[in-house]
Amino acid sequence: MSDPRPTLPELTARLARFNQHFAECIVPLWQGPGWNADMALPYEALDAQHRPLPVQRYRAMACARQLYLFSSRIGQPGAAERAAALFRSLQRHFHDAEHGGWFYSIDAEGKPLDRSKDLYTHAFIVFACAHYWGQVRESLVESTVNAALDIIAKQFARDDGLYQASLAQDWADLGNGPLQNPQMHLAEAFLQVLAVRQDDAVQHALLGLCEALQAHFIEPRYGLMLEKPRGAVDNWFEPGHQFEWFYLLDTSPLLRPSALHGSITKAFGHAEQFGVKDSAVLAMLDVDGKVIDATQRIWAQAEYLRALALRSGSEAKLLEQLQALEEKFLHPGGWHECRDGSGSVSRDDMPSTTPYHLATCLEGLSQRL
Repeated sequence: MSDPRPTLPELTARLARFNQHFAECIVPLWQGPGWNADMALPYEALDAQHRPLPVQRYRAMACARQLYLFSSRIGQPGAAERAAALFRSLQRHFHDAEHGGWFYSIDAEGKPLDRSKDLYTHAFIVFACAHYWGQVRESLVESTVNAALDIIAKQFARDDGLYQASLAQDWADLGNGPLQNPQMHLAEAFLQVLAVRQDDAVQHALLGLCEALQAHFIEPRYGLMLEKPRGAVDNWFEPGHQFEWFYLLDTSPLLRPSALHGSITKAFGHAEQFGVKDSAVLAMLDVDGKVIDATQRIWAQAEYLRALALRSGSEAKLLEQLQALEEKFLHPGGWHECRDGSGSVSRDDMPSTTPYHLATCLEGLSQRL
């Protein structure tokens, strides 16, 4: 009887097609029509015809994600120059010279728009600049990493080991408290710093963050990572974030022994059982698996893919998911950002932030296949 599992050549052929589409179709969108040369910033999104959507804002987070994209491809034609331009723009457009830190967004003319300081943005600045510094080893880049880490420790950190989700321009407390997603990207940023240098303070902060998340965000029955602290009204979980957390924790020798890794590993099957339907990752569910939002997003598909690559015996599922990504989300002009619960395309714009997810997915798959 033949082995029912797919062969490695089948998987690598699918992966090669995904990689080729990313390199030849998606990345060039952000070297050409997606790039505002006057501002030296990526447009927030392109439409299906590769035209920039009307400019309402530029976000520091989007600039940082694109910095990661091009620094991760630094050897490709034009990538080093683009990464350097994005790094300069991050400082020129978004840095708050008066209060420190980085603004959330600027308007179409380059003036500060949303002046608040959010953890999500600062985490991505650490993540992208640490990755970029690992490639270029320029002192100005490392000093930006250090400045952002210092801001996070001094302004966002709380007494319970968690971090505030957002603060006012002058760092005043807005009463928002902590949220899951910024904490996750902060953990990702800390891991990236540790990947490029030894840093005892960052390692200590990362371990403390994971302990605090285990204490305040994990739902004990299933081990699920909730989006708001445990006990909050109308809480939920997102399967895409479960899979993203699994990848971050499972690939880190430092975090693999943690209680948080144990919880997220326990939750994997529950998230998969209720949060993946017809090969599509659903957006939001309650703890018991009732669907709150059945939207299918490409970033969640990408996170599920790279998480599956770490799970032994998941070869057939991995091949199925690569096929689903190719058939449901990739198209000759780029990608579909979202499908609704019935599978119809619900957004045909292509945001500048999405290639980060595809790049990290491809990196994770390539390392493990």
